[in-house]
Amino acid sequence: MSRKKDVPVSSITVTPSERAKKGAFSSVIGIICNVILFFLKLTVGLLFGAISITADAVNNLSDASSSVVTLFGFKMSQKPADKEHPFGHGRSEYISGMVVAAMILFIGFELIKSSFSEVLDPTPVKFSVLTIIVLVLSIAVKLFMAIYNNHIGKQIDSQALNATAKDSFNDVITTTAVLAAAIAEGVFSVPVDGYFGLAVSLFIIYSGVMLIKDTINPLIGLAGTPELRDSITQIVCKYDKVLGYHDLLVHDYGPGNCFASIHVEMDHDNDPMFCHEIIDSIERECHEVLNTNLVIHYDPIVTDNKELASMKSTIKDILISYDPSLDLHDFRMAPGNKRTKLIFDVHLPDSLYKKRREIENYLSVRLRDSAGKKYTAVITFDPPSQN
Repeated sequence: MSRKKDVPVSSITVTPSERAKKGAFSSVIGIICNVILFFLKLTVGLLFGAISITADAVNNLSDASSSVVTLFGFKMSQKPADKEHPFGHGRSEYISGMVVAAMILFIGFELIKSSFSEVLDPTPVKFSVLTIIVLVLSIAVKLFMAIYNNHIGKQIDSQALNATAKDSFNDVITTTAVLAAAIAEGVFSVPVDGYFGLAVSLFIIYSGVMLIKDTINPLIGLAGTPELRDSITQIVCKYDKVLGYHDLLVHDYGPGNCFASIHVEMDHDNDPMFCHEIIDSIERECHEVLNTNLVIHYDPIVTDNKELASMKSTIKDILISYDPSLDLHDFRMAPGNKRTKLIFDVHLPDSLYKKRREIENYLSVRLRDSAGKKYTAVITFDPPSQN
């Protein structure tokens, strides 16, 4: 893996405790705002017989419940590691997201029933200025919540708050639709309340499905964000004795609670104690700057063997001739009775991962053409998570 030098390292601006406080405060604001909107819309919906407004009210109640679950997730994620959970409780935030999604889906399906009944047997909706005021107020509040949660979600890197921001923006759209239905029913006497209620219900279900998609991936396990991976490698490459790196793995145990491992290459002639000191410094800096627990595997590299250097250069040229994005690491030679094995790992971009056999055949043919039968290649391809 080639090195990257003189690139500024990104940093995290909030501590885990500050992150939890900001997330909890956002959740409390969400609870208060959504409960108020729920009672206002429910009152208007029942008074004037508008199923779409009642559906929107129940949607606000589900949002309040979501904020409660998110608040619980932030609190749980701050619990320290223990014997049963040695990597902490950070994934509680993701679990809370799954609970919220299940609640949203349940409410959406229940509202579909009510809305469908209204479509089949519509009842007249009374027009009221109060209805317009409540809906316009709801749109303004939800727009504020979308902007606020989006800002805090990006600031503290919270998937739960990012999802809340998206949901709030979706509510702006749905409430605008409900407002249009109220005007159509009250002013023009067009019976569309049930249809708009049905549309809101379907939109609620869609939001629940999207939230499940957003939360299930980190629960299954992700490779780490590109920003975090770049920041780790930037720190590693700041140190002059580091010749290269490879096999970076990132394990996400919740926001701000990451563990990572990486192989770092250094000249085999360096004092092992000195290399150990450098490795300790890199691991310490990653923890202080990125709040990431990094474990480094030390790979000593032979740099003064002319034959090894020549064959490594030959293999690298062959790989580049196939595709310039190909790279290799962990190159070594193992002499045998008839042939010398050239053993190495190949870093592949995702677009080429399915062409491993083709690349292997191409390299073997080109190696035989350039060096005869004296050498044979033994290739290990990095899995996608390490690319």
